[in-house]
Amino acid sequence: MGHPFEIRDTNHRPVVPDSGRRVFAHYMVGLACDHPPECWVHDVAAAKAAGIDGFALNIGPSDHWTSIQLDHAYEAAEKCGGFSMFISFDMAAGYWSVPQVVSLISRYQTSPAQTMVDGKALVSTFEGSDWAPNWLTVRNEIAICLIPNWSSLGPHGVAHKLDLIEGAFSWDAWPKPGQSKMTTVEDLFYKDCLRGKKYMMGVSPWFYTGKFTSPSVSLFYLIAGPDLPQWNKNWYCSGESLWHDRWQQVLEVMPDFVQIITWNDFGESSYVCDSSSAQVVSGTETYVSGHCHAAFRAVLPYFITAFKSGTADIDWHGKNTAIAWYRTVPIRGQQHSATVWGQGGTVSATHGAKDVVSVMAVTKGVACITVTIGNACRVTFETTSRNPVSYFEVPYDHRITGPVSLTLNGKTAVGPEIEVWHGNGKVSDRFGK
Repeated sequence: MGHPFEIRDTNHRPVVPDSGRRVFAHYMVGLACDHPPECWVHDVAAAKAAGIDGFALNIGPSDHWTSIQLDHAYEAAEKCGGFSMFISFDMAAGYWSVPQVVSLISRYQTSPAQTMVDGKALVSTFEGSDWAPNWLTVRNEIAICLIPNWSSLGPHGVAHKLDLIEGAFSWDAWPKPGQSKMTTVEDLFYKDCLRGKKYMMGVSPWFYTGKFTSPSVSLFYLIAGPDLPQWNKNWYCSGESLWHDRWQQVLEVMPDFVQIITWNDFGESSYVCDSSSAQVVSGTETYVSGHCHAAFRAVLPYFITAFKSGTADIDWHGKNTAIAWYRTVPIRGQQHSATVWGQGGTVSATHGAKDVVSVMAVTKGVACITVTIGNACRVTFETTSRNPVSYFEVPYDHRITGPVSLTLNGKTAVGPEIEVWHGNGKVSDRFGK
């Protein structure tokens, strides 16, 4: 995955209404074992500048650095102000005891940076539906607002546990196997099954993770993402228009909360944070280095403002912004690989990716956007005054190579080259933005 790149032409900050709706980002604390306090301050400031309200701090039960890093996280949020934290217990990472869970919630409950919902500390999970009965014991010790991710149960299964929770968080943020687009079917099913309880909707820009076999049989891997065989995961979800589509769906569904998946999971290519080499696990370096995804955040101020306003029809006075993302290698000529299209899929992921440069813009009125690929392709679009958000795709193939440039109202940014993979085992032509 390379980096999406951006152009902005003003510096006006929008005024965001206080509707009670909030946007969080999923933060993998397990990757922050050596994160100094100043890096937490940087992360908080960067997220806050994009309009994000807080981090969901994903923690495992046995990492010795957890308490230290949680202290740093909460202290950074307190220092920056206007930003909050809550713990997301990763129940898939190992065994949690009730006293351990109670102790961690109690430790941060009184922090000014603790996310509160209806006067109670917000708590979430990654899975753990089998642990569900233990939350009754936790509640005997401390008041919480529990909004777990029990996506393995699905909406119908969650509906049978409403007496244990205040709401639910859906991890369903990517297209299903064999599908190129997300829908809101599951989101609406959750809202219906929750019967008025709070719904936290998952939103993500991308997903790829895999296990390397060899250049000859795993070409999609070579152009697609991290080599993490230890996790036994090897799939790609269609993402050409996902960041655009999913935020439009947020404005349709209007959930109580949104959680961006993820802030910093480099191993699954879903990160929107600034580059952080200290958090990049072994096997992902080649695909993360030089491929910052921070530009995904450039369009968030509009969407978050609209979300909190309760309507896409807002008088937008923020920054004119355009971002672009793309793979740096055409699909044509590649062999079928072990990487499948979607989690649990059976079809090769090479059938689920399109050779396009994806362009997303947020503008106050009519604007001119030009995409150039090398010397062979130049396409110009004009946004409309009827809708602040525009989305375009510029097709390319093995005959169209070279650097990609994006121009908005005369200002230009240049991204990595699109190149043809020659089958020599090199990974320089990786799947990128």
